[in-house]
Amino acid sequence: MFKTKKDIRNFEFVEKKIRKMTFGILTTVNSNGIPYSVGMLYGVSSPKAKFSLYCLTGKNYKKVRNIKENPNIAFVIPYPHHLLRFVPSSCVQFQGKAETLSFDNPEAQEAFSKRNILKMNIKQAESMDVDTNDLVFIKIKPNQKIFCYGLGISLRELSKNVESGGYSVLIPAERY
Repeated sequence: MFKTKKDIRNFEFVEKKIRKMTFGILTTVNSNGIPYSVGMLYGVSSPKAKFSLYCLTGKNYKKVRNIKENPNIAFVIPYPHHLLRFVPSSCVQFQGKAETLSFDNPEAQEAFSKRNILKMNIKQAESMDVDTNDLVFIKIKPNQKIFCYGLGISLRELSKNVESGGYSVLIPAERY
């Protein structure tokens, strides 16, 4: 396995990378065990709080119905190579549990107040003819182990040994 000058395989590094992005792919499972994946914008809990992600959606969507039937989810955050499009994306992925929260939930609102694109979502929902009672946040609580591929690893290192790009980190107990 490769070694870097500063080993990046820790939760602090991965959390910073997660905070830099706002898009991920949420997979829910219905009561028949059939998976359903959808792209979602997400916000991240405060660094002082338990680590969670929040997504804003309509309360009648399929993903919300699935979560109510089965709270088990998977979430993937891709990190595409914008210049070298032929190179596979790096990613963060985890499994966890999800629950729905009301639109006025303070932790979810705070998570969405950190990034402009997320603030725009909130403002758009409040200013449009959308009843905020029809909106919910999905709170995603990852399992303690988060899996990564290629995140923070140079293409040179990956080209030497593709399998060396996979690693996992644990959310520290005080944040889990």
